[in-house]
Amino acid sequence: MSREGAEYALRARAEERDRISGHLLDLESHTTYQLLKGAPLRGLTQRRWAAGQGALTALWTLYDAYRGVLRDAEQLRASRGRLGSEQLAALTGLLAGPSVVLKAAVKPVEQRSLLPEQDERLSLDEAVARMDASFQEVTDVLADVDAVWSAALPRLDAADALLREVIALRRELDAPDTGGPESAAMAVDPGPADVAADVAGDLGPAGVGGELRRMRASVLEDPLGAPPSPQDLDRIDRLLATHRADLEEALRARREYGRRREELAAALDRVRAAESEARLAHGAVVVKIALPARAVPRSRVDALSDELALLDASADDWLARARRLTALEQAARQAADQARATAAAMYGLLGRRDELRGRLGACQAMAVRRGTAEDPEVTRLHERARLLLWTAPCDLTKAAEAVDLYQRAIHGGGR
Repeated sequence: MSREGAEYALRARAEERDRISGHLLDLESHTTYQLLKGAPLRGLTQRRWAAGQGALTALWTLYDAYRGVLRDAEQLRASRGRLGSEQLAALTGLLAGPSVVLKAAVKPVEQRSLLPEQDERLSLDEAVARMDASFQEVTDVLADVDAVWSAALPRLDAADALLREVIALRRELDAPDTGGPESAAMAVDPGPADVAADVAGDLGPAGVGGELRRMRASVLEDPLGAPPSPQDLDRIDRLLATHRADLEEALRARREYGRRREELAAALDRVRAAESEARLAHGAVVVKIALPARAVPRSRVDALSDELALLDASADDWLARARRLTALEQAARQAADQARATAAAMYGLLGRRDELRGRLGACQAMAVRRGTAEDPEVTRLHERARLLLWTAPCDLTKAAEAVDLYQRAIHGGGR
């Protein structure tokens, strides 16, 4: 090397050494690295981390040798203000030659030979390339573990928080309904020991507390081998969310039961009135319009009243009572809507008959204008339609067909 080339190479190597040192320090302070160092790993994660630690040990050994070569080169450069040819040759050997020496590893007796073990010699570039390969092996393990932890642990934390909510709601529902704020606060804020006991229980969702603990252990001990799938986490979320919603609905039903029961009784009165109107409409229409037997309005109010009476029998189970109360409220709304729709449909049949009568009159007027009113076939079709429409009870289907035939006849058989 020339003096300028040696100076430049030495500065570049010093910067390279500082950069490598910074990367190694960052690696050892990395959160995932620190967690893995003390974690009770197993399975695939344990095997990969053991290989990564072996690579890191080899990296540090090589780095110490690499750093020793640079230290010798810097001391050589500092020994003289102006380098002579001998110093340049020595510096060139350190910076460009196979100057990094890796001592042969001491092998177990059963693997030894009586021949001397050869040390390995590498250039600085070769040493850096090998250190980089070891570094990548370690960071690949960290990246893979971190990806699993970043995806699974927040979801498990959220599921644990949701589980605590479910436990608190269950406690509140099981507590006596005193209505006082102190009892509610005690129910909503269970202690750690109580929560742990409840987590171990069934909670309705089968063993969800135990399943969450198994999932967390799997994520922490073998994230690369058997992490929980997104589908399993989704299932846990749905299970807990459903249970929380059920408990919230049960608590709401307990707080509002008196008012909602009164409103339900009033709703049944509205069903009774709507069904009465539907029966009146049927009675008024059936003498004028031919109706099938299934068109007779069916009453649901008696069955709903029986359901209302049975609500009080489920006082010990507010989850079941809340579901029945909500279902009964919905059924009452549907029954009233259906009865009103039935009455409207009945009266609509009379409107349909009147609309057909008006249409027949309009068609007759058109036949007069066209000069076809006296045609025997047209006259026959008109009389048939008129007879159907003015006969009680009226068959609307046949009447509509008859009016349609009469209209087509006026237009010469086509529309």
